Amino acid sequence: MLLIQNALAIYEADKTGRVDYALESAGGSIISTRCTETYNRRTTEISLFGIPLWYATNSPRTVIQPDMQPGQCWAFKGTQGFLVIQLLTPIQPTAFSLEHIPKSLSPNGRIESAPKEFSVWGLIDENDAEGINLGNFSYQDNGETLQYFPVEETQTESYRYVELRITSNHGNPEYTCLYRFRVHGTPSYT
Repeated sequence: MLLIQNALAIYEADKTGRVDYALESAGGSIISTRCTETYNRRTTEISLFGIPLWYATNSPRTVIQPDMQPGQCWAFKGTQGFLVIQLLTPIQPTAFSLEHIPKSLSPNGRIESAPKEFSVWGLIDENDAEGINLGNFSYQDNGETLQYFPVEETQTESYRYVELRITSNHGNPEYTCLYRFRVHGTPSYT
């Protein structure tokens, strides 16, 4: 019974039991997408006399918000995209979590638009062109929906910004759908 209660406590704690320093409601924010274009899926539109005036799209902010319903993702054109996130406070990153909806909730039973290969970079300043590579990772489409990725090398440097670079997805040539990205670490209150 205690094991079940512990599991439920972790699930209630944002499914990880770890602080997410990128979470928008806690103070994280999206600074830039570099030149990544949002993909317009044209699923919801407002029209006047049959002429489309506006299409509903999710902004990059969706990635740092807790909603995990099908379609509540930031879709960007193609298979490669960038996202620069300002964290709540400077931290020494220890890990990242990437979450996507399960195949069972996908209308076609597939998650081809899920990110596959990605890297995370620590930035001292939001305008840093390169930064420090914190790791190269792969999201497994047959794995858990929430996957945890420890940094590849222990960090002594603190970063206020991280850049998420998606380099491929699981087979959708038109767009990649990014649901939730979390940044975990140790705050440096200097």
